[in-house]
Amino acid sequence: MKQHGALALAEAVKKQYAAGGTDYSLEPMALEDEAGAPVGKIQNGDSVIFCCRRGEREIELTEAFTDAGFTPFERTYLDDLHFVIMTMYHDKFKDLPIAFAPEKVVKPVAQVISEAGLTQFHCAESEKYAHVTFFFNGGENAPFPGETDLRVPSPKGIPFDQKPELSLPEVSVKVKEAVTKGYDFIITNFANGDVIGHTSNKEAKLKACEVISKTVDDVARFAKDNGYVVAITADHGNIETLFDAKGKPHVAHTTNLVPFIVLDPQGRKITVRDGSLRDVSPTILSVLGLPQPDLMDGQSLIESAEPFTNPKFMLIILDGWGFGTQDENDAIWLADTPEWDRLLEEFPNGKLRAWGEFVGLQAGKPGNSEAGHTNLGAGRVVAQDDVRMDKAIQSGDFMKNPVFLAAIRRAKDSGHPLHLLSYLTKKSSHGCIDYPLMLARMAKAEGLEDVILHIIFDGRSTEPGSAPALLAELEAQLDEIGVGLVVDGIGRGIALDRDRNYEKIRKAYENLVYGTGERYRL
Repeated sequence: MKQHGALALAEAVKKQYAAGGTDYSLEPMALEDEAGAPVGKIQNGDSVIFCCRRGEREIELTEAFTDAGFTPFERTYLDDLHFVIMTMYHDKFKDLPIAFAPEKVVKPVAQVISEAGLTQFHCAESEKYAHVTFFFNGGENAPFPGETDLRVPSPKGIPFDQKPELSLPEVSVKVKEAVTKGYDFIITNFANGDVIGHTSNKEAKLKACEVISKTVDDVARFAKDNGYVVAITADHGNIETLFDAKGKPHVAHTTNLVPFIVLDPQGRKITVRDGSLRDVSPTILSVLGLPQPDLMDGQSLIESAEPFTNPKFMLIILDGWGFGTQDENDAIWLADTPEWDRLLEEFPNGKLRAWGEFVGLQAGKPGNSEAGHTNLGAGRVVAQDDVRMDKAIQSGDFMKNPVFLAAIRRAKDSGHPLHLLSYLTKKSSHGCIDYPLMLARMAKAEGLEDVILHIIFDGRSTEPGSAPALLAELEAQLDEIGVGLVVDGIGRGIALDRDRNYEKIRKAYENLVYGTGERYRL
């Protein structure tokens, strides 16, 4: 029986587990031959398909491979590399071969505010900075006229659960400064609920909830006292659920409802109806007294018997903060969060749907930060990449995609291998292992035998310690297809950094190109 390398990588993973490693942070591992030389490294003339679809976490590694002027670390630039990306997650990659062109949001709320001549301030720490800029602005990287964007660095050099407050204190200071400067519209993201919610550290989750409770109360009341209508909401649920049905730490997004609380500086008698994330932008425009574009089909969440407009508006997004079960399995309920409780008791509020078809995902699928912020800013349901790609899979168009076929045929005609940067998960918003498996089938059908898989371990949408079992399943699938060799692996926390920590990206790049990781053999 031909070996496809996945089982050998599984044994290397187990060794890192024994030393305390986790899927998310697994150090680079590289297959070597009997002579001690690395196998299957990416070389000039090769073809590569980066089988991740989402965006902000894929940017830095893509830069390292495709930007001739790349300077964050010294590397060999492969000037004859055919590098395919699944979706266009940044305008700087517009000239690369892109398998699925993005759906651009027309007239997001930030653009409407800008065209009205108003000023706006967008602020988050780096873990969620792209969400209040690129995603909220409908896929636009450059700020609109009158828009100021501020990125606060997230903590570096330590596991996030060792600092559950993250950089929220610094974010809150910057947002309050923006209030004093009088911006017409302010949007901010509090990252803790999602970032700490993805860890298995219960105490860190409770501490994060307490910090969020105090900070959101402080910032919201400060803005209200300075004349802002303040709305507090979330992009999806996460941190509220501590354990799954098997009693294991819950580290993924949920399909729970999320809050929408309104603080009115004038104390008008209003009610807040239930809805979904697409209704938030129409609410913002309604309060600011601006017309709603025809493409926005959401409706304002605020109902009032008297005219309700205000010259200034603040939107606070609590990332990964849903309504839980209000019992011992609910981190927000269990933590010491009296400020949050008072906000719900004192101010009108409703509940929003932030998952599945309500944010352009598959029915019943938990929401994610990208879908959440895109829908929040668009004022309508925006079809997400997974839906578009799933439709292509169901229709058979995925297997006929001309960009994929061009990469496969280039590899075959040139005698060089096809490399698949493969995400080892079944349900992440970044992608899934189905994509490289389908590409391997396409390569086989085209007569290309030299298909190399480079594994990126998840650790967020997969159960802790599940990588060896997933690799065993992958081995069987590759054996059934008849092509494919797994040659290395690395944790998502290293290869898919989004905090400009290029030392991590250097590790990933050098393992992919030079095989510098911890060696193992078939």
